[in-house]
Amino acid sequence: MLDANLKTQLKTYLEKVTQPIEIVASIDDTPKSREMAELLNEITALSDRITLIERRDDEHRKPSFSLNRPGQDIGIRFAGIPMGHEFTSLVLALLQVGGHPIKLEDDVVEAIKNLDADYAFETYISLSCQNCPEVVQALNVMSLINPRIRHVMIDGSLYQDEVKQREIMAVPTVYMNGQVFGQGRTGVKEILAKLDSNAGARKAKELDAKDAFDVLIVGGGPAGAAAAIYAARKGIRTGVVAERFGGQVLDTLAIENFVSVKETEGPQFATALEQHVKQYDVDIMDVERATELVPGAKHIEIKLANGATLKSKTIVLATGARWREINVPGEREYRNHGVAYCPHCDGPLFKGKRVAVIGGGNSGVEAAIDLAGIVSHVTLLEFAPDLRADAVLQRKLYSLKNVDVITQAQTTEVQGDGKKVTGLSYKDRKTDEIKHVALEGVFVQIGLVPNTEWLKGTVALSKHGEIEVDAKGQTSVPGVFAAGDVTTVPYKQIVIAVGEGAKAALSAFDHLIRTSIDEPATTEAAVTA
Repeated sequence: MLDANLKTQLKTYLEKVTQPIEIVASIDDTPKSREMAELLNEITALSDRITLIERRDDEHRKPSFSLNRPGQDIGIRFAGIPMGHEFTSLVLALLQVGGHPIKLEDDVVEAIKNLDADYAFETYISLSCQNCPEVVQALNVMSLINPRIRHVMIDGSLYQDEVKQREIMAVPTVYMNGQVFGQGRTGVKEILAKLDSNAGARKAKELDAKDAFDVLIVGGGPAGAAAAIYAARKGIRTGVVAERFGGQVLDTLAIENFVSVKETEGPQFATALEQHVKQYDVDIMDVERATELVPGAKHIEIKLANGATLKSKTIVLATGARWREINVPGEREYRNHGVAYCPHCDGPLFKGKRVAVIGGGNSGVEAAIDLAGIVSHVTLLEFAPDLRADAVLQRKLYSLKNVDVITQAQTTEVQGDGKKVTGLSYKDRKTDEIKHVALEGVFVQIGLVPNTEWLKGTVALSKHGEIEVDAKGQTSVPGVFAAGDVTTVPYKQIVIAVGEGAKAALSAFDHLIRTSIDEPATTEAAVTA
């Protein structure tokens, strides 16, 4: 299953294994079991520290396998063949079970060890989902740290009966002790916060005690990361507070237009951003949501959802944007139950079914093309008289036999049976007639909306809700700057966000040296840095 190049790379990684590993495979005579056994045999042949044990008479899902140390039952299991995006999860699990150091802060490791209940997690994934590996890897490492935590990754396309029984229509979907625990991308800290009821109060107290920053960046996407690097290089006290480091880049599959990087994937790019920021003296406060900006003469305050307040002399707002909703009845009711926003993640769950894509721009047409290779039929709905996607994409779209394109269509409602989507209605804008399409999935691809609801009444916003900035990234509030997709700067591109983030940080530094009179020694040191 592994080509020569991949085997060479994997063999190099497995040289880091310092403890023996037992792979215990639960198999039967099905083709998928034989395929999994082939993969595991190839892996064991690459390291003399790894042994394979095959079992046919146990009660585990077949095919599946666990990773253990001899004499231990660690609680990491893969139900399926972890290739695609999950191959990285497999490699990391092998390394960590094999004794390679876990890269988590000491306080996080200690908090995981102190969890005092039994947790059995099941994560349903698709191998094409770029958001799923973070969840799988987080729960795997937590299982390794705390023996009362167990985790199994389940390939939804392989275990369709379970997916149908549990009515799973979005990945990743996580069950804990048989009940839905969460959906969507999440990491160790987010999971830990949900399990540890006192974590929020402790974190709020810790954040409240922090000294004021010189520059505080709100948002951890490309703009926020660039701002943090440029600020830290000036030698000033820099902090980043963000819900998730990487921002919307984490939800992006292919990146092929970032100058000097021929091609990469969103999660990889986000990891590179974070690693670059961590090379500098930057206080990263992730898994935190800003709820209010309070201007002040000396310090500007950022209030957080957990009740904490952070203070800074200057602020860079880089909160980015999120998928725009169609805002019709049924959309929110059936989100993750047929209404989806990531065709790469959730598309495989709709194999052989009928779906719709709403939106005729590049994102919508690309989604329709991708889905056409998985589902039985795609209906693409566009509000305008013509599609807005690039001509090359339109030619490809119209060449597909299982795609219908309907223009001048205004979606009016998503329908369902109370559990899942069964269809949608749209108004024909040429005739005003309401029409119905029977289907099982709706993928919304109509652009972005800036994350600025929490800023209304404090900084000037455009009619579209974007933060208005001047040529230096300055907002209407002195000392508050903004960058990236959240601003009025046109063309929402990663490379533009990075440049705008750097500019905002330089502008914030310029503001500091021109207005600060409290700490001349710090300013002088910064100027010479």
